[in-house]
Amino acid sequence: MPTPLLPAAINASWKRSFRKRLLAWYAKHKRDLPWRKSKNPYRVWLSEVMLQQTQVETVKPYFQRFLKAFPTVKKLAEADEQEVLRLWEGLGYYRRARQLHAAAQQVVAEFGGRFPDDVQSLQSLPGIGRYTAGAIASIAFDRRAPILEANTIRLFSRLLAYRDDPMKAAGQRLLWQAAEQVLPRKEIAPFNQALMELGSLVCSPTNPRCDQCPAASLCITNELGLQKSIPKSGKKVKFTDVSEAAVVVRKIVRKKERVLLRRCAEGERWAGLWDFPRFEIESEGPLFVRDELIAKVQQQTGIVILPGGLLKTIKHGVTRYRITLDCYEATFSSGRVTSTKEEPVRWVPTPELIDLPLSTTGRKIAKLV
Repeated sequence: MPTPLLPAAINASWKRSFRKRLLAWYAKHKRDLPWRKSKNPYRVWLSEVMLQQTQVETVKPYFQRFLKAFPTVKKLAEADEQEVLRLWEGLGYYRRARQLHAAAQQVVAEFGGRFPDDVQSLQSLPGIGRYTAGAIASIAFDRRAPILEANTIRLFSRLLAYRDDPMKAAGQRLLWQAAEQVLPRKEIAPFNQALMELGSLVCSPTNPRCDQCPAASLCITNELGLQKSIPKSGKKVKFTDVSEAAVVVRKIVRKKERVLLRRCAEGERWAGLWDFPRFEIESEGPLFVRDELIAKVQQQTGIVILPGGLLKTIKHGVTRYRITLDCYEATFSSGRVTSTKEEPVRWVPTPELIDLPLSTTGRKIAKLV
């Protein structure tokens, strides 16, 4: 398919004016964020991965703690994955943490511990796509690399008055073209950061602050008054209701209480994290649920349990699922743990729960224990 053309109004004069206004605005309004205190590529990369689908204020303390534990890419590469996941706990999308760890090991093994400075080499690392590679190359190395993420997709859609879905292939081609063509010859790092900052602080999804935008008079959407309809929303997510159970199985060993945990396998929702036996519940009625708890805990762990009462019900969402999680208590009855290298299962002393990486709901259950 041919590459879509930018509107005729986006000419050389428009680009010069936009660059000048944007950089002047950024110099005055940029936020003091911890990852902006250095152009170290490790810090830039870490912040960009953490900020994927996560709010800035949420990321700040995680970024600081992560850097304290792993101040260099070499330290991160040497770390145990479980330690990495524990520090990531609460940020969600745990695949990011596992890919972060794998990428650090690759940087050390293949690049001598130094981040490559070109987009193509950066994209060879786990978890680094076109946007993240462009962000690292431009912000850390001042390479002339375009970026396109949630904030700049919205910003460019409005600047160009692009009325179709910007997430479709044609929209992506047009917006990447725009992101590349507006780049200045120098000051790439502040320019790309300014684009994201303007999208985040001014060109917001609802009620954009057009009166505060340095590019308001250059924005076709603003001229046409189409802020409410651009960018076009994608299809609304249809949520699926799911009923699940988690079981806290207790056992006394040498007068000390232990609980049964299993580590989620590759391909599961929280791969690499520890969790209480957890599964979807299909039965209705206390007697049928009780039988299902016994059968599925044994299937997952090899242990036969004596189910107890309902500990707590937690409602939460994961991607397109709305989950009702019933947390049950149980005691060990018989059997031996069935554990493999890929899916380890073990009895954990309750004080040690604080050191293991758990999902958000897993941590809530652990606090109840």
